[in-house]
Amino acid sequence: MLRTINPGVLVVHSAYPDPPFDLMQNGVATGFDIELMRKVCARLSLELRPVAYVGDNFNDIFNGLIEGSCDAVISGTTITPERSAIVRFSEPYLIFNQGIAINKRHTPNVASVRDLRGLTAGIQSGNTSDSVARKLLAQGDIADIRYYPYHGIMTALDDLEAGRIGLIIKLFPVISWLIQGRQDLAVAVQEPTHERLGIAFAPAHADLCDAVNAALRDLRANGEFAQLQANWHGTEASL
Repeated sequence: MLRTINPGVLVVHSAYPDPPFDLMQNGVATGFDIELMRKVCARLSLELRPVAYVGDNFNDIFNGLIEGSCDAVISGTTITPERSAIVRFSEPYLIFNQGIAINKRHTPNVASVRDLRGLTAGIQSGNTSDSVARKLLAQGDIADIRYYPYHGIMTALDDLEAGRIGLIIKLFPVISWLIQGRQDLAVAVQEPTHERLGIAFAPAHADLCDAVNAALRDLRANGEFAQLQANWHGTEASL
C-alpha cells in the first residue's frame, strides 16, 4: 500500500479559485486538476480528499508537504527550479503561457507588451506571473507592480475594471476563464513562458510520485486524459 498521511486517503491541497484547474461548484471541489486526481486515485485505490489552501502567498502552499499536512499539491502549479529545490514534482502534464489581461475600454490598442508602458500590473503573491512582471518592469514596458494576496484575484479584476490598475498577468487559461462576463476586459497578449504544470510531493515520497506518474501515463494512453481536456475548456494545450 502506498504511504500517505492517512492510510487509503490522498490529501491534496489546491488554491481556489483557479479555474479551469481548481474551483468550487456548490461547495464541491472540482476542475480539471481535481477531476484528474479523482481518476488517479481510482487507479491507486485511494480516496481523494481535496483541501483548500487559504494562504496569501501561493508559494507557501508547499509548506503542507514539508510539514506533513498533505500528500500532494495540484493547483495549476508551474514546475520551477526554486520549487523543485524543496519538493518533488511529477512528470509535467500540461504546458501554457502567461496571459496579459487589459481593460479594452481604457487601453483599446494593446497588441504587444510595448503597448503597456505607463501601466501598473496586478500580480498575485507567489504566482509565476511575478517573474514576467519583473522582466517587463526592468525593460520599461510597465510602470509598476501591485501585489494582491493569492485569494484576492477578484479584487484585482475589480481594480482592472475600475482602472485602478492597467493589466493583470496570470496563466493564460486561468485569466481567460476569470474575465468571462466582464465585458471591458480581454486577454490582449500571451507572453511565451511555456510553463510546465506538475503535481508536487514531499521529497521523500518518491514511491507516491512514481505511482502517480504511472497513473497519468495510463490516463493518456486510454484517452481519459483527453476526455478531461474536452470537458474543461481551456485545458486543450498539452505536451
